[in-house]
Amino acid sequence: MSRQVAGWVCAVCGTAPAAALDHCHEHGYVRAPVCTSCNTLERPDHLYDNDIRVAARYQRLFDTDAAVWLRHWHRCPGCSTRTTLPLPHLAAWTAHTATRTLRPTHPGSRGRKPCGVLRVSWTGSQNTPRSCLLTVSVDFCPSGEHRVLARVPYREAVERFGTWLAETAPAVAAEAGPDRLDSLPAAPRPVIADTSGDDLALF
Repeated sequence: MSRQVAGWVCAVCGTAPAAALDHCHEHGYVRAPVCTSCNTLERPDHLYDNDIRVAARYQRLFDTDAAVWLRHWHRCPGCSTRTTLPLPHLAAWTAHTATRTLRPTHPGSRGRKPCGVLRVSWTGSQNTPRSCLLTVSVDFCPSGEHRVLARVPYREAVERFGTWLAETAPAVAAEAGPDRLDSLPAAPRPVIADTSGDDLALF
């Protein structure tokens, strides 16, 4: 891997040397070379195959640096065509953003603070959207009062994400959508690096 990305700079932060080729686990497309820090930041915090903890780092992924990360994720033609994210990322976005107002708060020394730790699990997969359901809950509530905050069908989560994407990163949203279906291969396959140019363009 170090030989494959030698000479590349991370496509996300644009400063650190690349250490890995980040790819979409759902569609199989290579997105871009990334540094170790960005690769770790992007990785969902899986508890089980269908269950993730939504840690504080999602504040950066979906708030402060959202446009950069959204463009990176949509380097996968599968995600871009469907105007969505890989299921674990969509689940994290749903918990962190779409259901944010549902998260209880508790009084603390510096005012009220969000309750516990967000967690989201799902049944089914993106390949069975009608039966796929995201369940957002709170772990480690100080009073033990709160558990399930919301149950969001996959299709509803995708629709909400599309609306939010258009508002948050309009340039990324403009490049996404079903009009790109003609350019999507029938079967997922990795993007091949084009090293014929002077700038070693990957895409």
